Amino acid sequence: ALDEHWDGSGKPDGLRGEAIPLYARMALLAQVIDVFHTAGGPQAALAEARLRSGQWFDSALVAAFERVAETDDFWTKLAADDLAAHVHDLEPARHTVPLDDDYLDEIAEAFGQIIDAKSPYTAGHSARVGLYTDLIAEQLGLAPERRRWLRRGALLHDMGKLGVSNAVLDKPGQLDAAEWEAVRMHAAYTEQILSGIAPFAELARIAGAHHEKLDGTGYPRGLSAADIALETRIITTADIFDAISADRPYRAAVPVDKTLAMMDKIVGTALDGRCMEALRIAAQNVETELAAKIVPDPAVVQSV
Repeated sequence: ALDEHWDGSGKPDGLRGEAIPLYARMALLAQVIDVFHTAGGPQAALAEARLRSGQWFDSALVAAFERVAETDDFWTKLAADDLAAHVHDLEPARHTVPLDDDYLDEIAEAFGQIIDAKSPYTAGHSARVGLYTDLIAEQLGLAPERRRWLRRGALLHDMGKLGVSNAVLDKPGQLDAAEWEAVRMHAAYTEQILSGIAPFAELARIAGAHHEKLDGTGYPRGLSAADIALETRIITTADIFDAISADRPYRAAVPVDKTLAMMDKIVGTALDGRCMEALRIAAQNVETELAAKIVPDPAVVQSV
């Protein structure tokens, strides 16, 4: 609902007034303030907010922004090099609400859907990687509670792609060096984002390392095999399996047997042999599991 407008002139649903979620109203105002502040400074940002008050923006939010803008250090902090630190100071980290496992699962699933919706090339990817991760972990004998925890990491492994431009992610042709580096940064972004979310902080390094390789040629850190956890190796195996076997807009799905044969060629360099054998066993039931467990549920996103 980020592009919905207070007066009903926005998209995609023409929502009006308080029918637009509060956070969406706040995000739209903040986005426009940032653009105009960057281009023209504080007065330009204030002028644009006032101009569109009651049209694009909730007038009560504009009034709140005007009050905040009058404080002595607001604009100074907004332009500071350590802006992220100032934002962190505002977070209510000391006023947390206990979350049970069911709700953590729902949060991970919802963000997985959000991540996958960013690009047509990744539809359903996070959900499938979550499923394959769980199947591999089951074959390897991980305890049920550990599998559940790891599945959340798999659902969130591409969180960092939210920080990569769609102009790069959706580019039909070959990426240049700068674009490829931007894509590679998503793994580091995943770790950075998850490390700042207490319930997922332990998963940050696990999920953020899913492009590391056993031979040390992976990214973002170029870790050696000794530094790559089993849990990361499981997610990596699941991720590569889906990257090859899934149907994509630019090519048909590769059959499971051919996918496994292709993956066999990188066992020992990129993939862990134990994880590969576990996948081979689990892959016998992949289609059945997909049909039973991967059911898109937009309501999950709305409920979080």
